[in-house]
Amino acid sequence: MTAPSPLTASAMVFAGGGAGAVLRYQLGRAMTGALGPAAVSAFPWATLAVNVIGSLAMGLLAGWLAKAGPGAGETWRLVVGVGFLGGFTTFSAFSLELMLLIERGQAGSAFAYAAVSVLAGLTGLYIGLIAMRLA
Repeated sequence: MTAPSPLTASAMVFAGGGAGAVLRYQLGRAMTGALGPAAVSAFPWATLAVNVIGSLAMGLLAGWLAKAGPGAGETWRLVVGVGFLGGFTTFSAFSLELMLLIERGQAGSAFAYAAVSVLAGLTGLYIGLIAMRLA
């Protein structure tokens, strides 16, 4: 199977990403309806659910792609892995990359990646909040 053109690949990612983002939004609405605004304000249940579901889906996709062999699932990788799961949650990509480092025996790199990702992400968010509060 030949790889799709860059334009076709981008369209696949775009379509999948839009669907994933809408599903994430709808899941948040459904959980707010089911649990009530007080519960979802007290703890980020919807985000937790999205991250766990997205990580499970990424694991299933990565496992299937590994069994299918090189090139066999490129459309699925683009639409579902990069697009849909990227729009649904980037945590699934983080989980996959972290697990790949662990499976390769790169525990130190895995720990550093996890620590830097969380700390740098929180730092970036904090700087953005402070910048906007001062503006």
